Amino acid sequence: MLSLIDTFPDLIANNTVTADWQFVRITANHYDNGPVTDVTSQAIRCYELDSTSATQAGIATVKAGSTVGFKADNTMGHPGYFSAYMTPAVPTANSNSAGLGKTWFKIWEWLPRWTASTGLIFDSESNSMSHPHKLMTRAPYPKTLTGSTLLYPRTRQMVNKNSQYLLRGEQIALHVASTKGGAQFYIGCAQINVVGGGNGTPAPLVSFPGAYSATDPGILISWSSSMM
Repeated sequence: MLSLIDTFPDLIANNTVTADWQFVRITANHYDNGPVTDVTSQAIRCYELDSTSATQAGIATVKAGSTVGFKADNTMGHPGYFSAYMTPAVPTANSNSAGLGKTWFKIWEWLPRWTASTGLIFDSESNSMSHPHKLMTRAPYPKTLTGSTLLYPRTRQMVNKNSQYLLRGEQIALHVASTKGGAQFYIGCAQINVVGGGNGTPAPLVSFPGAYSATDPGILISWSSSMM
């Protein structure tokens, strides 16, 4: 069973939803909508179709501190985590060498809530299924989802230096994650040029692959038992 989320073909920047794959590297699942399930695979980074995915996509200019995001081509309807990472792109954002090392830093995440009476509650899943055309996150994440649109509120104005970056959006769908390799990763990497930034050094840094293990708590998880 596949997640209801498919691909993230559209970058949202400068208050505009851009065209499919205009600034996002076209992914291998743009035909079949399948996920990445092997966290040790090179596909876990950006899930590119092939070596031309980077060069065929453009580079969007965005101001540091502005809202950026992705528009998915389907409703995000399974329980799971959402996150966004960035990496300086060396030598350029449309290079296949960009993002290969331990250079990625997280700029946003949407995690579940937990109470003793309810267990884990994934607002992303409950909101999308109840209101598939108007989704809202809950505090402390005041982001807005409309339809299948996921917005990240900032590009870290005080940290991000003026440079080219990859922006990586990710959903980890957990509806069949009770066995190793069951978590489903849906990924998109946009190519951006950040202007008006600061001089900070972001941390901590991770690599893809390398950030996750197939047996990490939360990657290997029984969805039904977590609700007990």
